[in-house]
Amino acid sequence: MAERPVRGTPGWLRETNDRTALALLLEHGVLTRTRIGELSGLSKPTAAQMVSRLETAGLIHVVGEVSSGRGPNAAGYAVRTDRMLGVAVDIDAASIRSTIVDAAGAEHPIAVTPLAARTPEADLRLAIEAACAAAGVDTDRVRAVCVGVQGALDPRTDELTYIETLPGWPKQGIRRRLEDTLGIAVHIDNDVNLAAVAERTDGAGTDAGGFALLWMGDGLGLAVDQAGAVHRGVSGGAGEIGYLPIPRSAADLDPEAADLQDLVGGPAVAKLAARHGLSFGLQGDDLQGDDAAREALVAELAARVAVGVVPVLALLDPELVVLGGPTGAACGPRLAELVAAELRAAWGERSVVATGVPTHPVLRGAREHLLGEVREALFDEVSRIAV
Repeated sequence: MAERPVRGTPGWLRETNDRTALALLLEHGVLTRTRIGELSGLSKPTAAQMVSRLETAGLIHVVGEVSSGRGPNAAGYAVRTDRMLGVAVDIDAASIRSTIVDAAGAEHPIAVTPLAARTPEADLRLAIEAACAAAGVDTDRVRAVCVGVQGALDPRTDELTYIETLPGWPKQGIRRRLEDTLGIAVHIDNDVNLAAVAERTDGAGTDAGGFALLWMGDGLGLAVDQAGAVHRGVSGGAGEIGYLPIPRSAADLDPEAADLQDLVGGPAVAKLAARHGLSFGLQGDDLQGDDAAREALVAELAARVAVGVVPVLALLDPELVVLGGPTGAACGPRLAELVAAELRAAWGERSVVATGVPTHPVLRGAREHLLGEVREALFDEVSRIAV
């Protein structure tokens, strides 16, 4: 990174102005030089100089003309969003989903590839190449990747835990190993934590002071958002709620269940669905079958889910409980309504809602993380603009 100019000097002022112009273009999209000047409060000559510097540096480019009323049309400028790219990745036991993230936050196609190589380097290379091919961009533009895994990364030791779905991935030194091999920045996070980031940004938690996301898929997990910050715990393993034992009061729901995973994890939900004559895959395929059978399943499932919500209420007392993951998305608001009814007698009125991000929440959370990194990388490029 280039040495930053001293505050208050002409070089510092130029960099500050250029960063302002870049930020305005990211926020508003295509702008003319005149409009950049108006939005920044700077003079037309200063705005023209900013645009000229950014265009020469390859950070922005002309994308057309904008009508300026009676006079001739003016050139419209936009950020070169292909200059810095990230790749959001979601890995489960069967496949990898990946998508490009650019500085504008545009939607790009999601690539799905099977897990074949079973080494972390090969897995991520496949994910990056597939995402780039789907979006039609060059892999050389990728500067960072954010990976959601069904496990936890200890930030103190760079150690992965709870990674039964990632055979072939080492427990020790995984992030450093990937960064050294791939030559890009790597961020690894628990998939449920990333889904909570998506709920905060685009979903049910947008307006909440804080919330707890109960993730119900093949596995069971919990993420806790505290005023926009996800609580990960000192070892990164906070939220492994599936390991909690079943209380005696709930033993009749499933006498063979030893913990919450046995009670509401994917295999248990699939068995319940089959008992009601419904099709329901472990990855949360939509419930297929008779409406009455669906209602009966959701009612039976609500009693089980309520058992998992009780410790969340007792320990955290969150403003909002979000039911997410494949099961939460497939069962929707009706499950949330019935879970709230199950809790009412002992816990009073509680706000329980269905996920607001029913499709690809892990990727969306990873995308949100990368958006900040990609934009900061672009801003860092401003420091390299020659005086």
